[in-house]
Amino acid sequence: MIADGILLLVALVWGATFVVVQNAIATLPPLTFNGVRFLLASVFLLLFLLLFYRPQLHKMNGKLVIAGMILGIWLFCGYAFQTIGLLYTSSSKAGFITGLSVVLVPVFALLILKQRPKPPAVIGVMLATVGLYLLTLGDTINVNEGDVLVFLCAISFALQIIFTGRYAPRFPSLALAFVQILTVAVLSGGAAFFFEDWQTTLTWKTLATPTVYWALLITAVPATALAFLAQTECQRFTTATRVALIFAMEPVFAAATAYLFNEEILGGRALIGCLFIFIGMILAELQPEQVMSWVKKRKTSF
Repeated sequence: MIADGILLLVALVWGATFVVVQNAIATLPPLTFNGVRFLLASVFLLLFLLLFYRPQLHKMNGKLVIAGMILGIWLFCGYAFQTIGLLYTSSSKAGFITGLSVVLVPVFALLILKQRPKPPAVIGVMLATVGLYLLTLGDTINVNEGDVLVFLCAISFALQIIFTGRYAPRFPSLALAFVQILTVAVLSGGAAFFFEDWQTTLTWKTLATPTVYWALLITAVPATALAFLAQTECQRFTTATRVALIFAMEPVFAAATAYLFNEEILGGRALIGCLFIFIGMILAELQPEQVMSWVKKRKTSF
């Protein structure tokens, strides 16, 4: 229960940061923002290692570094697609599309871990697909470029959850989280060097902009360093699919904060799409016996 509560808090933090990040990348380019964010987070974790968990440094070996780099690559892809996608779509829509990673986890569990999805998971995938169609199209016939990028982000995050479930029980959580976060920082910085005008935008004047430095402070420590440390530690005691179900609350928190701070209101069709996605997320994690038990209770109530 403690692990579930911590993961729910992580989902709240992540959902609340969509608006913060979207406002910040209007000033600081996405890849540059991610590079600074994850560099600060990796420095924080390194200090934490040196001060309180130094024995974990002695346990770092080639296998741990490779595992952390694999997690970091998928995490980099997820945040790169998500942050760039936020330039072209709303934070509330991005939150719900990112939430599709919850539905994709059982699919990748079948392909990678050879775990066959249950019938409710199959139904959940179908409902979420319909919901994605309604959400991304809205009242137009064109798919938003940002929606496509954020969907690629959902795929990357689903794979990160799958591989975290594989590696977390085998390695010290803080050391593994540090390598993962540092990998994202290096890849983001390298991508920014080649694809963005970081020399012009990465200045003290830019970093001193309130929307930027508050976003970096919030996302670097609670939403990155502490959040992924919590995920790595808590996933030692639970399954990838249970983690995915808890993370289904992230898009709900994202939509709520988008409404509160940016006054974003989704249209009727988009709201129906969100509802389909959320139901799909829940169904994707239910066991067949749970569904049958609910059906029997409904029948006896009549």
